[in-house]
Amino acid sequence: MTLTAPGPAAARPAAAARPAAAVRPATGTGLSAPSAVLEAEHRELVAAFESFVRRELEPLAAELAESAEQPPADLRTYVRKRSAALGFYAGDYPEELGGSDMPFTAVVLLHHAAGRSGCPLAPYALAGSDGPSPLLRHGTPEQIERHLVPLVRGERTRCLALTEPQAGSDAFRLTTTAVRDGDGWLLNGRKTFVSNADRADLALVVAATDLGDGAGPTAGATAFVLPMDHPGLRIGQRYEGMSGEPLFELVLDRLHAPAAAVIGGEDGIGAATGLAMDSLSRGRLVVAAMCDGIAEYALRLGVEYARERQAFGQPIGDYQHIQDHLVRTRAEVEAAKLLTLACARLVDEGTEAPENAALAKLTSSETAVRAVDRALQVHGATGWVRGHPLEYLYRYVRMTTIIEGTSEVQKVIVARAMGLG
Repeated sequence: MTLTAPGPAAARPAAAARPAAAVRPATGTGLSAPSAVLEAEHRELVAAFESFVRRELEPLAAELAESAEQPPADLRTYVRKRSAALGFYAGDYPEELGGSDMPFTAVVLLHHAAGRSGCPLAPYALAGSDGPSPLLRHGTPEQIERHLVPLVRGERTRCLALTEPQAGSDAFRLTTTAVRDGDGWLLNGRKTFVSNADRADLALVVAATDLGDGAGPTAGATAFVLPMDHPGLRIGQRYEGMSGEPLFELVLDRLHAPAAAVIGGEDGIGAATGLAMDSLSRGRLVVAAMCDGIAEYALRLGVEYARERQAFGQPIGDYQHIQDHLVRTRAEVEAAKLLTLACARLVDEGTEAPENAALAKLTSSETAVRAVDRALQVHGATGWVRGHPLEYLYRYVRMTTIIEGTSEVQKVIVARAMGLG
């Protein structure tokens, strides 16, 4: 497959355009989807993204080998840069940084559309775990220009080194340390389950801070931005995820980091916990939107198959057991989508309550797992065999109840907001 660099940036889509309120039929019904009420404001933007997926990404995806569960690196790079040139990638970042100044609700709708499309390349057209990090929004002017701007433009990628063998859900129980060493820092430790480490240009490393005053690592957590080829930083063990996504161990062995590597400069020392928590709500809502899209795609596959597949002389969709699977899914998908969009709109209005994002992420991820499971059940053996999209989604969607905080962590957040625990 021959790939060329994307051409000049096209005119950026208008995120806040208000087209006439046409109501799109819900999947598999003649009824109007309630969630369409919250989609109308950004329908032109979503339609432009869907057109990009159909015209440019689906033909590229059709050329992938059937056995390839992960697109090759050069194809991912092309999709990322092409999407950035069109104004979709990292669209919520300011224009002066290379973004499109989109409202967060628009970004959520794009991630939903990517999941709903069923195109394996669509998610790579939007900023994810390898794209610009909210942590760098708090960087120094030099860090923003040197690191954040190329990430927003899709020119570079990064990974986040936070999780440790004994620090998963309890993310800031860190044993990786950063000890003050003259004008810089000495980092030692191991990070695990790091995605994109094999392709990243940068690593964002979070470590427990030791000011070198003899008190030990008591000054909170500090985030560092480091090139992947920095001396003392290397990739260790490789893990293979259920859906084929590789994860990696990162080893920091007497790594000397300059003071300029601390995100935020002197003000960023010991501040990583607060900075990371500030960005979690948006990240969880993006995952929720992706899950809503996947669930809607699975529902569409189930409805189409139920209409076509014949058993005992009639379509299997005529049987109540099949109807039960699909109707339950449609009700749950609409509820999850409405919750996600409402939370995203609250973010645009200035309310970023962690419990809202936790509730949406919990609801949408659990719904997606059930939706894919039911759609596969409707397909029977057809959906179970390798090569069918539901077989892959069945493995892929399982991670969504773990990433960005497990379902159990989301329940704790919501419970505490209710005054429990």
